Amino acid sequence: MSTTDQQPAYGIRSLFHRKWLGATLLLGAGVGLEALEFYVTASLMPSMVRDIGGLGLLAWTTSLFVAALVLGGVAIVIRPAGVTLRQVYVIGTLIFALGCLIVGLAPSMVVVLIGRFVQGFGAGLLVTLAYSFIRFVYPEGMQNAASAFYSALWGVSTLLGPTLGGWFAHDSAWRWAFFILIPLAVLMALLAPYFLPPGEDEREKQALPGIQILLILAGILTMSYAGNVEGTVMRIALVMGGIASLVALVLCERRSESRLLPRLATVFTHPLAQAYLAMFLLIIGLNSDIYIPYFLQTMHATPPLVAGYIVALVATGWAVAGMWTASWQGERARRAILFGPIVLFASMTCLAFAISRDNPHADIGILTAVCILLFGMGVGIGLGWAHLVSMVMTLSEGPEADKATAAINLVPSLAAAFGSAIAGVIANSAGLVTPGGIEGGMTAAFWLYALTSISGVLALLTVVPLLRRKTS
Repeated sequence: MSTTDQQPAYGIRSLFHRKWLGATLLLGAGVGLEALEFYVTASLMPSMVRDIGGLGLLAWTTSLFVAALVLGGVAIVIRPAGVTLRQVYVIGTLIFALGCLIVGLAPSMVVVLIGRFVQGFGAGLLVTLAYSFIRFVYPEGMQNAASAFYSALWGVSTLLGPTLGGWFAHDSAWRWAFFILIPLAVLMALLAPYFLPPGEDEREKQALPGIQILLILAGILTMSYAGNVEGTVMRIALVMGGIASLVALVLCERRSESRLLPRLATVFTHPLAQAYLAMFLLIIGLNSDIYIPYFLQTMHATPPLVAGYIVALVATGWAVAGMWTASWQGERARRAILFGPIVLFASMTCLAFAISRDNPHADIGILTAVCILLFGMGVGIGLGWAHLVSMVMTLSEGPEADKATAAINLVPSLAAAFGSAIAGVIANSAGLVTPGGIEGGMTAAFWLYALTSISGVLALLTVVPLLRRKTS
């Protein structure tokens, strides 16, 4: 990182200089649309099921969205030769708008699933493009600020999602939560030629990496579905199937001439592979937060809306830490990367004791401790995330830059699917369903966070050798 040590320090404010303001707003809007739609849809699903049915298909609304999200990121790598990033941005906004229209008009849950897949594909294009455009829009050294800004948008969306969902939750008003985004997406498509650079195609010509794409989709769908089945044996089988898909993906990437990832991304002694692995491990630990609302409502007498806002503290901590460290460079940046996993591990370990209690009177002291620890989990991710993203971009310039930025979206999505499935296996095996209730919830909560906190230790063991190497 010796080269970045000499670069000027750019903070979040730099992104809003009039020279880059238009591009910043358009790229940020792409990330914001995906994040907001994810949380709004999650909060609206009960209303949608009451209106059009399809409870048995509910789990697939998220699984298909995540799979399409990853596929959208991959599409940037395999797009036709000569197609610029700006053209892809326009296509992505229009595809997202089409997905919103399909969901808004859906007469059944099957049509909703089609719309969610279309939405996810468009969103995957837009989120990946936010990172792909950084090297074309901003001067060198602004990767940290841009990545921190995108993380902050996720935090804001986490807070706004339940509120907006509540506005449209009555009768069939949920459809308007999708309709209102269509004109915004179309406006983004119209403004793109004026505020975004072309983003010329710099890739080397290669054949379609079809096997890797199938392995990614198989892994995502298998792991996502594992988090939604009841039987522990079936969960474990699906998790093992997902792991097998991931191992096969790595082996295929190493041997194939047509790759989705940068050439060195699967060489685990190289800093690029270590940076991706650290990101993967951090997100795996973070996804244990999917059970927080249930634990809060069951054991801590917390109303559903309040529980939703409490779990949003994880994203808030990520956003705050990201903005705080965005302008750090050199030794300070390395320390941020190093201390992130430590904070994550400490927060999750303490949370295992704090949340696994029978608190029927919603004791404010216990809930305050839970809130602080959830915020700490987010801080653990946010401290070094932008710097890891910046490192990935620095290590993969030229023809492989598109692959590197696509993987910034791919790696967390894979980790989210794995993390959710692993959390489901641990929670169910520890008593969440049997014996269930307060007793089962307490046992499940303790072992869930005690065991998933290990991901923080593994991430620390990954970043230590990474930071010892020069990445200039």
